[in-house]
Amino acid sequence: MTQAEIKLCSLLLQEHFGEIVEKIGVHLIRTGSQPLRVIAHDTGTSLDQVKKALCVLIQHNLVIYQVHKRGVVEYEAQCSRVLRMLRYPRYIYTAKTLYSDTGELIVEELLLNGKMTMSAVVKKVADRLTETMEDGKTMDYAEVSNTFVRLADTHFVQRCPWVPATENSDPGPPPPAPILVISEKDMYLVPKLSLIGKGKRRRSSDEDAAGEPKAKRPKYSTDNKEPVPDDGIYWQANLDRFHQHFRDQAIVSAVANRMDQFTFQTQTSSEVVRTMLRMSEITTPSTDPFTQPLSSNEIFRSLPVGYNISKQVLDQYLTLLADDPLEFVGKSGDSGGGMYVINLHKALGSLATATLESVVQERFGSRCARIFRLVLQKKHLEQKQVEDFAMIPAKEAKDMLYKMLSGNFISLQEIPKTPDHAPSRTFYLYTVNILSAARMLLHRCYKSIANLIERRQFETKENKRLLEKSQRVEAIIASMQATGAEEVQLQEIEEMITAPERQQLETLKRNVNK
Repeated sequence: MTQAEIKLCSLLLQEHFGEIVEKIGVHLIRTGSQPLRVIAHDTGTSLDQVKKALCVLIQHNLVIYQVHKRGVVEYEAQCSRVLRMLRYPRYIYTAKTLYSDTGELIVEELLLNGKMTMSAVVKKVADRLTETMEDGKTMDYAEVSNTFVRLADTHFVQRCPWVPATENSDPGPPPPAPILVISEKDMYLVPKLSLIGKGKRRRSSDEDAAGEPKAKRPKYSTDNKEPVPDDGIYWQANLDRFHQHFRDQAIVSAVANRMDQFTFQTQTSSEVVRTMLRMSEITTPSTDPFTQPLSSNEIFRSLPVGYNISKQVLDQYLTLLADDPLEFVGKSGDSGGGMYVINLHKALGSLATATLESVVQERFGSRCARIFRLVLQKKHLEQKQVEDFAMIPAKEAKDMLYKMLSGNFISLQEIPKTPDHAPSRTFYLYTVNILSAARMLLHRCYKSIANLIERRQFETKENKRLLEKSQRVEAIIASMQATGAEEVQLQEIEEMITAPERQQLETLKRNVNK
């Protein structure tokens, strides 16, 4: 855990949950798993506040707990899960792209609340969609429920683990913390709910449709409410499934750029790979190195409707993909017209290498990128060999190699001829450690994001008075427009913000939206 990651986690927790939750979360990230009273003592926070903060963190899957043999419950922060909060907008946008506005709001509600029952999500989303519709139109619960079922079928949402039912015959004391379990077959099983109704609009006044004041309404007891049919069955967004979708999209895009760049109207190679990934997205776990083997006949039958290519042409494209040096697609057998798999680890490695090459070229120039690709290809090279193969003068090659070495893009390996490691009797070989360079690049990204968040907070604090003035003017204009004010009056209100202030606001918004 690097200091940049801890700092970014601290900023994210403070921005989303406040100072107390941030203090508890960062303390657990720094120290590891700890029991409740130790957390309260070390942070100087009251026991009640620590409990509430841990409840919030557990609700959003940012902290897990374990019961040890002596009955002590220890809490541990999930730093990687905190960093995933950066991708919340991308998860929501993906759901919108795949399942329209309804899917977008379902995923947004689950991310905002951590865990929710299906009935609560459906009602909340239906109400929000009804708010955006024209007067007289409402969103039916059944339509939202169908979208939720589709999200569960494609594993974008999943059930949370629950406490298994136990018989009351056990005379022993209850465990200090509940043990949550879930089987894989139940993880995406949607309960059969008969949700009948439509979304409701929020009232703009305190009176209901009959004109009865809010204070005079009869207060109904909560005991009269019917029990929720899915009470205790909570759902959460499956972030690993979203990452699998991002990985598949990156692989398809890479194949399109490499294989389909000379075909101006068709994207056949990328469409074949997309079909293979779509067929195996549910059956292949995200950590597997290969997809499930698929026969050529199965791939042909699963191609999109209206995609008119013959079986012979498909076989030619599959052969072309399997023979490509990048080895994204491999052949694993000859049955069923040929069995094909996608090498996921190989594809991700090639994408990471291409990203590193792009960064080196942007940062150091095309000649450094040539040297970087050369060292990647040859694995180990001495400085003299780099000069000869890259056809770059010795002084320039030495300067470029040291630049990349100081930036940790390449590394130096010493191979001594004698045990004394004398420099005159030692080979110095340049090499590229892809994993180390990728981690360094990721660390720099975390550091940059943390700096951007701090800069945004500073800019907002410095221009607080101007922002409040702008909000007041916008509120006055909105209320006047609602009452039918004239254009001259609206213009007078807008002139309350001077030209320099307006220019300062535009600069601020541009800096904050980076």
